[in-house]
Amino acid sequence: MIRQIKISDIEKILPIYNFHVENTLVTFDLIPLTVEQYAEKVLRIANEFPFLVFEDNNNKILGYAYASKWRPKSAYNQTVESTVYISNNAKGKQLGTKLYTELIKRLKEKDYKVVIGGISLPNEPSIKFHEKFGFEKVGQEI
Repeated sequence: MIRQIKISDIEKILPIYNFHVENTLVTFDLIPLTVEQYAEKVLRIANEFPFLVFEDNNNKILGYAYASKWRPKSAYNQTVESTVYISNNAKGKQLGTKLYTELIKRLKEKDYKVVIGGISLPNEPSIKFHEKFGFEKVGQEI
C-alpha cells in the first residue's frame, strides 16, 4: 500500500536512508542522520509536498518517495526535486516504479510543471529508472 507518511514512520524509514548514506553516494550526506535530524527534514518536506511510503501487508515500510523544493526563487514554485529510496532487501520488486508513479500523479494533481531528479554519477540504474518516467538529461557536473 502507498500512503502519505505519518510521524510514526520516521523511525522506520531512517534505517533505509542511513543504509544509503553508509553504502552509497546517492544521499549526498556523508554521515548517518539521527532521528531528530531526519524528523526535522521529513516534517518540513511533508508539510508542503507529497511524501509517500510503501507499506507491505505486515506494516513494514519497504521504501519511500517524496518531492521537495528545487530552488527558493518564486520562478521555481512549480518545480520540484524528486527522491526515492528502497530498502536494500526489497530491491527488484518494482517498488520504486510504484512509488514514482503515485508521486508524479500527485504532483500533476497539484499542478507542478517540472520534476528534477538529481543523480550521483556513475549510476546507470538510476539513469534508466528516471528515463522510464520521461526524465531527460539536462546537465552534468564535471
